[in-house]
Amino acid sequence: MESHFDVLIIGSGLAGLSAALHLAPTHRVAVLTKRGMTDGASNWAQGGIAAVLAEGDSLEDHERDTHVAGAGLCDIDATRATVAGAPDAIRWLQDLGVPFSEEDGELHLTREGGHSARRVVHAADATGAAVMASLVERVRATPSITVLEHHTLVDLILSDKHADLPSPRRCLGAYALDEVNDRVIAFTASHTVLATGGAGKVYLYTSNPDTATGDGIAAAWRAGCRVANLEFIQFHPTCLYHPHAKSFLISEAVRGEGGLLKLPPAHGSRRFMPEHDERAELAPRDVVARAIDAEMKKHGLDCVHLDISHQPPEFLQEHFPNILARCAELGIDITREPIPVVPAAHYTCGGVVSDLAGRTDVAQLYVLGETANTGLHGANRLASNSLVECMVFAQAAAAAIRETAPSSTPNVRPWDESRVTDPDERVVISHNWDELRRFMWDYVGIVRTDKRLERAANRIALLQSEIQAFYAQFRVSRDLLELRNLVQVAELIVRCAQQRHESRGLHFNRDWPDLSPQALPTVLQP
Repeated sequence: MESHFDVLIIGSGLAGLSAALHLAPTHRVAVLTKRGMTDGASNWAQGGIAAVLAEGDSLEDHERDTHVAGAGLCDIDATRATVAGAPDAIRWLQDLGVPFSEEDGELHLTREGGHSARRVVHAADATGAAVMASLVERVRATPSITVLEHHTLVDLILSDKHADLPSPRRCLGAYALDEVNDRVIAFTASHTVLATGGAGKVYLYTSNPDTATGDGIAAAWRAGCRVANLEFIQFHPTCLYHPHAKSFLISEAVRGEGGLLKLPPAHGSRRFMPEHDERAELAPRDVVARAIDAEMKKHGLDCVHLDISHQPPEFLQEHFPNILARCAELGIDITREPIPVVPAAHYTCGGVVSDLAGRTDVAQLYVLGETANTGLHGANRLASNSLVECMVFAQAAAAAIRETAPSSTPNVRPWDESRVTDPDERVVISHNWDELRRFMWDYVGIVRTDKRLERAANRIALLQSEIQAFYAQFRVSRDLLELRNLVQVAELIVRCAQQRHESRGLHFNRDWPDLSPQALPTVLQP
């Protein structure tokens, strides 16, 4: 198997595949993904992609809405670049054949929480799936892109650690576990791009797929990259509450099209959002998630209800066919009854610090998508800003790579398994995974306290020592690698949360309920 490429992209979501397609005309690209190409979060995105396309809307309004949702912490340059690049990103997807929803021959624009205008382009209520289908088809048809599925990132290959080269440190590629052949391969490249998604699986309840284990964030941290703002974990307010509906989201657009949040019938079916925020159901996600959390705790509820049954069945079939069908499979007729929902960990707003071209602190290493902290999302991501961030920064990173002369890649040491054995008790991994996700949910969830954060930090320290011993002694597996990364990201989330002595955006600490006069990022240095 060939193991050297011009560019190595780790992750097959929208960010990774966009970068691959932009680079394909000039570079030999490898895309590594730890499961199938569409098993990441991009394929699950329901709502859409925000872009200023309608008359009466403006780039300035989109920027302002982003800053308001981000609670004053959004980077001005990153926000401006993303908003300005959004319309071209939509046109690029149209050129690839993405079947966006239309009305009277024009793109249908919907509205989501936090937006002051209709500017969300979508493909019914399965935008991510439609976009990914087009990209995957194009990637598979491109000869200069090699796709390697079922390859799990082990660690980055660094010049000073694995090739005995003097400083400054640069990234030479990555070690990856080939699960089919059960061996670790050294993949080398002049440029490496981390696009591995977020870390939602660090929490017990999440809307994320099983792949969201923070692999790129943890690997970049171990390589010497700064991370920032990881205390800002966005909890999607409305995940379907049903024992057989793992991680199924009820799109933000349901509230955008008139869905109302209510208490269950035993509590009067009363609408409650106007009591929490003047924007009611159209408030940003952090406000809505905390309101639902407060009502659930106040009344001892397992869930609340989201009711859009007042809309005609034809409207629901046109706009939310997948939600309608999935709920129907579970015995819920959303044309006649409300949808039971709960908040769930949804989006990692912080990540690896990058510039406007995706560059990190380590030379020849780039980061994109949910793995990155570009500064766009601030303290809370505005709905439907994430997919466009993937595309705008993928294009910028590809341009930066094209402008950089390729560097020679020295011989690197192969992965050494001579001193490890097969694990004796795999149950240890599953127990540690379960323990981590439960105490992160209890102690570092929607509402936090200093004491809860301290308890989480203590538990994480114990888990880290146990997992590191396991990692050193036994052959790697995907489960072990993911657990190692999740525990590392959990530590970074808690450290960031402990450093923020205020409540801002997605981070709410009862011991620090007020807003600091100055909005500053939380940056951790390895």
